[in-house]
Order: sequence, then structure tokens, then C-alpha cells
Amino acid sequence: MESDFWIERWKEKQIGFHQDEVNTHLQEFWPQLNIPEGSTVFVPLCGKSSDMLWLRAQGYQVLGVELSPIAVREFFDENDLVPTVTEEGKFERWESDGLVLLCGNFFDLTATDLIDCGGVFDRASLIALPPEMRDDYAQHMACILPEAAQILLITMEYPQEEMQGPPFSVHEPEVKSLYDRHYQASVLFDLNILAENPRFEDRGLTQLQEKVYRLIAK
Repeated sequence: MESDFWIERWKEKQIGFHQDEVNTHLQEFWPQLNIPEGSTVFVPLCGKSSDMLWLRAQGYQVLGVELSPIAVREFFDENDLVPTVTEEGKFERWESDGLVLLCGNFFDLTATDLIDCGGVFDRASLIALPPEMRDDYAQHMACILPEAAQILLITMEYPQEEMQGPPFSVHEPEVKSLYDRHYQASVLFDLNILAENPRFEDRGLTQLQEKVYRLIAK
């Protein structure tokens, strides 16, 4: 899945993955990570997520990375934020009031970019990637994160043959396999949510399990 795919999705306003409301799992489970206030929280493939505003309101610095310049611009415009825009290596850096969005490719990030990162919130990044990209994603994440950083990860599980992703189905054994070299994964939440998501029933799903993981460095 190439970068152009996501850029085109934003251009065509095919953004059913975007949530206007703050994610309920973030609000419920983030406090369990006990990440010190003032730390940087990294949000990969962040889009224009309201989750970043919630994290900022908890006293964190927020760093997002996003391919689409449309998504980045709309995040600041829709929240009445006036950004300072500069060039930073391979990225265009948009910054306002403790919120930084790097417009560019996740795989171009380095450990220097995340040097102050205490935690990661991944709601829509891993499940946005097809199987052939997920190992590279997980290993790159481990390489660029500080050793003590924790990850709050949300996944979906469904019969992949019933629906073409994204979002893709990523089952628990795969999650543990992807991250096992560096992290201990524990399940914080596990629920069949198909009844509350009729749009997925309309796409042909007969089952939809949502899981929330906490990943801690070994």
C-alpha cells in the first residue's frame, strides 16, 4: 500500500476511519500507563484526530506524523490553531501550543525525532497497514522509540475474507509476534462490537472484535 493511497483517500474525502469524538479507550486506559505529565506522546498516522487534543489537555506534548497535507491543514484549521510551519529534514513541521504534526512518511522518522517520547497511542496505524508492511512498521517503531516508552494499541479482528481493508484484521497472535522481540503485550479490553457498528455489517462482516493492548518494553 503506497503513500499515494492515503493521500488520495484524504483528497477524495474517503475518511470513514476518522472519528470526530475522542476515543473512549484512550480516555479509559491511558491513565493505566502512568506516563508522566509533560512527556511527549506520539500518534502515528494521526490524520486530524481529536485524540491529540485530549492528550494535550492532559498536560502532554503531542507529536503526530501524517502523510496527507490536507489532514494536517484541516487539523489546525478546524481547531482554530495557528501553526508555525517549517521544514525539518524530510518533513514539514506544523506546530502550535504543544502540538506538533510532521507531514511526511512514518518510515522517515528517526530516534532523534522521538527522543522525548514517553508513550504511543496507535488507534488507526497498525490496522491501516496490509500484512506485508506490518513487520517493518513494528520493527521501525521499536527502533525509534526510547526503551521506556509504552504503547497503547487498538486493533480489530474479523474474518479478513469478508471485507477488504483497511481497516485490516490483526489477530492477537500476530500482534504478539510482531512486537515480541521488544515488548510484552497484555490485553486490556476485548469485545465484539459488530452490533454497534452497522456500517461494517453493511460491508459483509459477521464478526468484529475490538481489542486494546498495553505494550511494555521487555
